[in-house]
Amino acid sequence: MAKLAKRTAAARAAFEGKSNLSVEEAVKLIKSTAAAKFDETLEIAMNLGVDPRHADQMVRGVVTLPNGTGKTVRVAVFARGAKADEAKAAGADIVGAEDLMETVQGGKIEFDRCIATPDMMPLVGRLGKVLGPRNLMPNPKVGTVTMDVAAAVQAAKGGEVQFKVEKAGVIHAGIGKVSFDEAKLAENVRAFVDAVSRAKPSGAKGTYVKKVSLSSTMGPGVSLDLASATGN
Repeated sequence: MAKLAKRTAAARAAFEGKSNLSVEEAVKLIKSTAAAKFDETLEIAMNLGVDPRHADQMVRGVVTLPNGTGKTVRVAVFARGAKADEAKAAGADIVGAEDLMETVQGGKIEFDRCIATPDMMPLVGRLGKVLGPRNLMPNPKVGTVTMDVAAAVQAAKGGEVQFKVEKAGVIHAGIGKVSFDEAKLAENVRAFVDAVSRAKPSGAKGTYVKKVSLSSTMGPGVSLDLASATGN
């Protein structure tokens, strides 16, 4: 524990008094202080001026990061027949119909992304209480209810990140590994911020993007200069 406390104290000291950094400065600082024994994830948090309790202020979408996430994504697909074969050929980890529904109902969820063909949604709909709270429910708005299951599987495996605003108006996501090059991480940051900015809902009033912060999995956070993050 003493070593951990020393590491944490050193990281906090390095971040002391630093805020509103450029994307490049923040990424460099986080990379230089990440001291965990595993390859930490670069995490982004965006505070938005929205109240997601109102339908016209809900923010959700998907972005394909230019340099991927560095994470192995396990994909489940609800499909039958030729579409099930397509999903398997595209690299889906789990493919099924009623059998997959029973597995999920039994509490066994061994996947990070769930995709379904439209005809399977009456079946998948029964799993709302299980998949919904885990943000795994297929949704046509983010391309996970589709007939093109092969493209959806490949996108999920290739660095696609879904985002959805939480009750407090915050969006957070993992957008790469600390081991990535600084330039690649900076590119991922701006791609994510751009996607959230473009998803601005019709009901958003006043300042939309209030604050953007970066951190590593185990490290403290630092706020970004909004102009640097948005490219304005």
